[in-house]
Amino acid sequence: MEVSIMITVNAMGDICPIPVVKTKKALGELNGFGQIEVLVDNETAVRNVMKMAKSSGAAAEQEKLGDGRYRILITVGEAAVSVAEENRGKADDPSEAAACRTCLGTVVSVGSDRMGDGSDELGHILMKSFLFAVTQLDELPDKMLFYNGGAKLTVEGSECLEDLKTLEEQGVEILTCGTCLDYHGIKDKLAVGGVTNMYSIVEILQSAVNVIRP
Repeated sequence: MEVSIMITVNAMGDICPIPVVKTKKALGELNGFGQIEVLVDNETAVRNVMKMAKSSGAAAEQEKLGDGRYRILITVGEAAVSVAEENRGKADDPSEAAACRTCLGTVVSVGSDRMGDGSDELGHILMKSFLFAVTQLDELPDKMLFYNGGAKLTVEGSECLEDLKTLEEQGVEILTCGTCLDYHGIKDKLAVGGVTNMYSIVEILQSAVNVIRP
């Protein structure tokens, strides 16, 4: 099928997260159908753009043009189906499968088991509603961080476990502060996601394009 729109994104020399930001803007201009050619000058940018494109439901292929020159072809819409079929069965590049630790889209940062100030009972209700609402987003966050009182949401007995497990199954990485789990005496009750540390939390927040805090 002939692709009606082709957009070229020149991200040569751009630092993270600019290649991803430019590519996301181009995806919006396609209105759901067409191709984007992204030019970058490092493998990190290749991984970041590939990851973002695939998480958006597009097909993506990469090509090394020469020293410090890479081309990523992103296909959106019906044409993406044929590209995906052509690539089916091909082994993925291990570097593509690695989680992008240098550039992220959206991160949800949860520092309490309740939302807002005032009534604790209402705050718990609002937090449960917030996490359910996250499961309904068209574009899910890359990671969700839980620390301080928020660590109580990822352990056995939490009313939010079902929603968090749904998010994890859809590719969202759930991470809970290990120090916080220890402090509350609930480390052995962690029921979803993995354990992280404060250094990693700071790195993730610094690398995120968007941070949502309930």
